[in-house]
Amino acid sequence: MAEKVLMKGNEVLAESAIRAGCKFFFGYPITPQTELSAYMAKRMPKIGGTFLQAESEIAAINMVYGASAAGARAMTSSSSPGISLKSEGVSYIAGADLPAVIINVMRGGPGLGSIQPSQSDYWQATRALGHGDFQMVVYAPSTVQEMADYTFKAFDTADEYRTPVMILADGLLGQMMEPVELREPKTDVPERPWACTGTKMEREHNVVNSLYLEADECDRVNVERYKRYEIIKAKEQLSEEYLCDDADIIIVAFGAAARIARNAVRSARQQGIKAGLFRPITLWPFPVDALKKTVPHTKGYLSVEMNMGQMVEDVRLVVEGNAPVEHFGRTGGVIPTPAEVLESIKALSEKVGE
Repeated sequence: MAEKVLMKGNEVLAESAIRAGCKFFFGYPITPQTELSAYMAKRMPKIGGTFLQAESEIAAINMVYGASAAGARAMTSSSSPGISLKSEGVSYIAGADLPAVIINVMRGGPGLGSIQPSQSDYWQATRALGHGDFQMVVYAPSTVQEMADYTFKAFDTADEYRTPVMILADGLLGQMMEPVELREPKTDVPERPWACTGTKMEREHNVVNSLYLEADECDRVNVERYKRYEIIKAKEQLSEEYLCDDADIIIVAFGAAARIARNAVRSARQQGIKAGLFRPITLWPFPVDALKKTVPHTKGYLSVEMNMGQMVEDVRLVVEGNAPVEHFGRTGGVIPTPAEVLESIKALSEKVGE
């Protein structure tokens, strides 16, 4: 077993990307993810990669587009308002069927908000990161170890489905230090026969493009892409359950909020309330299948989020009115406490007559 090292979350994201075969990083500094860019600036030249601090977030994402189109594993990172600026480029990447990894270490909002941790970009990541009909896979790690593991998986998933993939973390995880086991550097990065690498007149020309002047052709491409999304939804849903088998009250939480919710579940159990935790790891595709299996025996659901209520809508869609679904959250960068979550569990337990 590889030796564990103590590292900060932002730096683990960067080191794991390098070990996953990322050769090009384009970014622009913004709190609370700046350590990621700083780490890349130091490490990329040493491994023969390219680090470039672009003149803007818009420039950075379009550089990712170019590097990916040329066949490289490429990545960018930012935080909340910076991701908003990248959204047009992400849509182009999706429209051109290019693999790319985008990291969002979320901060409070809207607007400039605060530099404190938040989860208020859930809707943006899962519903509307750019114009047009497209989706992208979104991983939500809850530990520094998972930040390492899902960075690797993000690059492989992006290549497998030729799609942008996001790792959605937050300032708490980005700044947290935990022991982490880093993987060995990847040596089998897949070939990209579709890339624009020059033909030497030995094959037909490849074209990377998201522009279709004929409506019928654009329609056909979108329909084909959504067939691929259906495969992703069938194969890539990920979640974790904690004490859900006999739970009357299930807390649904992701990322850093899930760590807090887990403590609250333990406290609820000590007080005689049969609570459990359901943690989505993929926010898109949302783990519908696993959550749906809990519905027949669950009296109530509590969506715990560091926002005003976003993922709760996906929980309600799955539960389909078969049990109450309530929300508890803090926003603007305020981190909820286990005691606050426990009080919400108690209130819901009393409401459903547990």
